[in-house]
Amino acid sequence: MNVYRNINNIFFIFALSHLIVWTLVPSITNNNLPLDTIEALAWGSNLDWGFSKHPPMSAFFPEVFYKIFGAQDWAYYLLSQLFVLIAFYYVFKFANEILGNISLALISILLLTSIYFYNFTTPEFNVNVCQLPFWSMVVYYSWRIYDSKEIKLSDCLLVGIFAAIGFLSKYLFIYLLISVDLLFIYLIFFKKTKKFDFKYLITLEVFLVLLVPHFIWLYDNEFITIFYGLKRTGLEESVIFDHIKYPLIFLAKQIGILIPFFFLVFLLTKKFKFKFNFKDKKLLFLFFINLAPIALMFATSMVMGSKIRTMWMTPFYLFFGVFFVYLLRSQINLKKINSFLVGFLFLFFLSPIIYSYISISQPDKRTDYPGKEIAIKTQITWDQNFNQEIQFVTGDEWKAGNLSYHLKSRPKWEGYTNDDILNNSSKFICIDDVCLGRY
Repeated sequence: MNVYRNINNIFFIFALSHLIVWTLVPSITNNNLPLDTIEALAWGSNLDWGFSKHPPMSAFFPEVFYKIFGAQDWAYYLLSQLFVLIAFYYVFKFANEILGNISLALISILLLTSIYFYNFTTPEFNVNVCQLPFWSMVVYYSWRIYDSKEIKLSDCLLVGIFAAIGFLSKYLFIYLLISVDLLFIYLIFFKKTKKFDFKYLITLEVFLVLLVPHFIWLYDNEFITIFYGLKRTGLEESVIFDHIKYPLIFLAKQIGILIPFFFLVFLLTKKFKFKFNFKDKKLLFLFFINLAPIALMFATSMVMGSKIRTMWMTPFYLFFGVFFVYLLRSQINLKKINSFLVGFLFLFFLSPIIYSYISISQPDKRTDYPGKEIAIKTQITWDQNFNQEIQFVTGDEWKAGNLSYHLKSRPKWEGYTNDDILNNSSKFICIDDVCLGRY
């Protein structure tokens, strides 16, 4: 019991340290919020069931924080870290159940510090970070359904709810859902080791019902977010050679991302040898939640000849620590734990140091944009012409979004230059491709 309590305490110390470091470092070294966060706040100022680039949830959560904290940059770095830590918490819970050893569960979490998706890129709250807690919760509650002889209705409901929120964060969440569904289809209809339960349909029903408003919005807006996503893959310009080139580039990038991870794993093991035994129930589940989504992404690139952008893979590696610790559990040498901890601490502090250096030494980044100063000058120009507060801004998400965020009246972002809005407005002015006015 003391060991269990001590490991739990270590996990919470790690989580708290991660939160403090990655909230403070960007708050101190950045002058402005990153592009994707400003973009999310612009959308959030005028919430809808979708936006030109993404579904709505990545805008919803920053807007909730804006209602609480206002234009305080540190709050949105904190929001991002809270999403990361919720994901870590569910990975830790899952790891403890899979591994049956809380020390190994902790190691599986500490391994994630070697993957830059979970440190260096986390200050920028965006659709990728927004998926993290829901990805981990879908996996955890799917595991409870998978592992239980008597399926709980509450678990099915939670999977449906979190799957819907994850999908409404980013459509790529579907790769996890397909992988989990394939596992259950395999077990029920092919291996026949699990019986079909009508409670499974509750998950699907909850998922689809929660998506109905977004589907209506999609139809009304001519499926704009789907076409944006396809455009980002470079599909329209694809040639035959791309069906080979882009999948190979994708694989090379994934290997490069995981080099620090495998370095930490190496510090723990006597050997680096394992074999897959698909009669192992736990290993089968780990295989489907870890490798199947990546395989599906690779297949997408191969079939469509499309680019896979590195940041899209942010949630895909959440359970890699659990996967490899489970595979190598008999070879893990806890006598080498000191070497592992040195490697972990080195990477834990290296990432914020590099982030700080880049943030301070490179003066031409988005996070150096003088958003507050421009907002002050814009407010002065407006006040010289009108007495009432600004109610809306139009223009691109970056310039207009910064004004929406920094101006005290928190004007709604109404998209790119909107002639209908301007023609029907009572007062407006335009400055450098951004227009401000009143309805």
